[in-house]
Amino acid sequence: MKNEALKDLFGDSWYSRIKFDGITGRYLTISDIELVNESFEKYFEITEIGRSVQERPVYMYKLGSGKIKVLAWSQMHGNESTTTKAVVDLLNAFKEDVSNEVFSLILKSCSLYIIPMLNPDGAQEYTRVNANLVDLNRDLQNLSQPESRILKMQYDLIGPDFCLNLHDQRTIFSAGNKPKPATLSFLTPSKDKERSIDGFRKKSMGLIAGIAEDLKAQLPEQIGRYDDAFNINCAGDTFQNLSTPTLLFEAGHFPDDYEREAVRKYVFRALLSCLYQIASRNDPGSNYEDYFKIPENQKLFNDIIIRNVEVDSELKDVSIQFKEILLDAKIEFQPVIEKIAKNIEKFGHREVDGGRRKLRLLGEEKVVENVIVNKIFLNTAELQVKYG
Repeated sequence: MKNEALKDLFGDSWYSRIKFDGITGRYLTISDIELVNESFEKYFEITEIGRSVQERPVYMYKLGSGKIKVLAWSQMHGNESTTTKAVVDLLNAFKEDVSNEVFSLILKSCSLYIIPMLNPDGAQEYTRVNANLVDLNRDLQNLSQPESRILKMQYDLIGPDFCLNLHDQRTIFSAGNKPKPATLSFLTPSKDKERSIDGFRKKSMGLIAGIAEDLKAQLPEQIGRYDDAFNINCAGDTFQNLSTPTLLFEAGHFPDDYEREAVRKYVFRALLSCLYQIASRNDPGSNYEDYFKIPENQKLFNDIIIRNVEVDSELKDVSIQFKEILLDAKIEFQPVIEKIAKNIEKFGHREVDGGRRKLRLLGEEKVVENVIVNKIFLNTAELQVKYG
């Protein structure tokens, strides 16, 4: 670990103590944030900074008194809640362990402005977009939506020295071309079409490289990097274009963790690493070249691959991808056949050897792509493919 001061804070027993157990799972709404507010209102400055399309409140937390200003926001996409859980864990850590030298330094050096849920309408419906069906992360130039305007207004008012843009990614991503899921991914967005690397962008690259170094022992070969193609409509590209070092965090998949309760722990540690570096490093960009050592993400995973099964009298592989469905205030992972082929050259988070047995569905239903599969049989033996 590069930052030895973080070593004790990266232990599982310590994390279990500060983890905020009041919110769990994938489905988080503004009601959860208001529950968090009740727990923290005596400790932090909490402000309603605007309202969504459907008049739900958007809150911002302010903590710390330092000169370095950091603006962070989560759930810009309503169905991406893992980083919200990690942010709440971070707030709880500041509340429970404020005397720790790491937290003391961060609060002394930095002023943190945290928006835990920018898109409460999308969160309510568990959708990427807002109530007007607009992707807020493509609206930072048009500013057509109230939530986009809220974020840009806070950016203008605060004048942050760093921005942290917090998201989730799908289970399909690998860290490079190896059978390792991208449990965490990062990006320092481009500031122009030429993908120029100036001093501001070097700072965000150096911070990401530092995070990867701090977490590499816990997530060996499970940290990826996104392509930096420029899109000025995105929040990160907009703020980087305005010479604010911006880091995109993406919470991905950890084995058998579809509720992303393990991943929230690693996002928490990544946030802690980032903030400690911001507070303690005089030149965050000094190691920026290490950023390019992080492997680029590739789309090499399916949730399940059943190999070597008979379909239409031929031996084939069958890949299944879960579709996330909101049902009774809970996320269901609906198995859908994505591909049937002689050799699927992807990795499965779960791989099943079919042993040349015949794959069939319930009744006489034909095995085809793009169908929901509630039950699968290999000859007469039922194969459980539904998660949970």
